[in-house]
Amino acid sequence: MELELEGAELKAVVNRLRRAQGQISGVIRMIEEGRDCEGVVTQLAAASSALDRAGFAIISAGLQQCVTGGSAGRKSGEDAERVRARLEKLFLSLA
Repeated sequence: MELELEGAELKAVVNRLRRAQGQISGVIRMIEEGRDCEGVVTQLAAASSALDRAGFAIISAGLQQCVTGGSAGRKSGEDAERVRARLEKLFLSLA
């Protein structure tokens, strides 16, 4: 399935990923500085959430393309059931 993010969708996903990147850098710095466990875990959870939200935004865009494009999102010769199974696997990978 080829995904085409446009304008605001792309910007939102990239912003979330940059936020997660900054949070992960912060977690590394906190660990290196010997900061308290609670603060490290809180920042790590925030980074994980940002990554999850970016993933969900990408999957959502893909679903929208599949629904509005009919056969869009299918590999050549792939039936609807295989597309559904691949999308389900993507959702579960983020669960």
